[in-house]
Amino acid sequence: MPGQKIETGHQDVVHDVAMDYYGICEFYFLGSSRAWPLSCMWILGWEHLGLHGKSRWWMGQITNRPGSPIGVTSVSWAPSTAPGALVGSGLLDPVQKLASGGCDNTVKVWKFDNGTWRMDCFPALSMHTDWVRDVAWAPNLGLPKSTIASASQDGKVIIWTAVKEGDRWDGKVLKDFGAPVWRVSWSLTGNILAVADGKNNVTLWKEAVDGEWQQVTTVEP
Repeated sequence: MPGQKIETGHQDVVHDVAMDYYGICEFYFLGSSRAWPLSCMWILGWEHLGLHGKSRWWMGQITNRPGSPIGVTSVSWAPSTAPGALVGSGLLDPVQKLASGGCDNTVKVWKFDNGTWRMDCFPALSMHTDWVRDVAWAPNLGLPKSTIASASQDGKVIIWTAVKEGDRWDGKVLKDFGAPVWRVSWSLTGNILAVADGKNNVTLWKEAVDGEWQQVTTVEP
């Protein structure tokens, strides 16, 4: 099957895309743009219109307000399960959230509510002092809290946690790596974090019983 080009409306570099896993009739993609006015993010959906109907692409827009006037660099979807749940939260009424990182040095959490995307954390999460290069929302199957990792040009990785819906997100510095951190990625169980930094290192981290993060190993090439 040949590839398909999608006109998203972006006018500059698309830094990131992410596919959701809510298991409902649409497959969502999100792109983040560097220089779109007001730094918009776009949602693309693939919708199946019945057994014999035609499928179609649809597109919606998330405007980063109050947001990053100089760009969005990364996006990450929230899990489809509620914190602590051992099964999905339901295919018919999932809670749809995502995190975004931007050139304004902040992390923002967004929620789809009553047909509209709105920011779900006030104020924005702001412990970084330079561009946020990557965000990663951890799987939370059986885990009692929601967790987001953010990586920044300032060399720090910050772990953001919220115990339940509506709670304030608390941030804790995992480590200052002394060089820009480019990527963070969670294990499928959500308890081990991989970090790629500007010193050509990939390290694995795990939270100890006392809440401190400890390096498990360095990944050798």
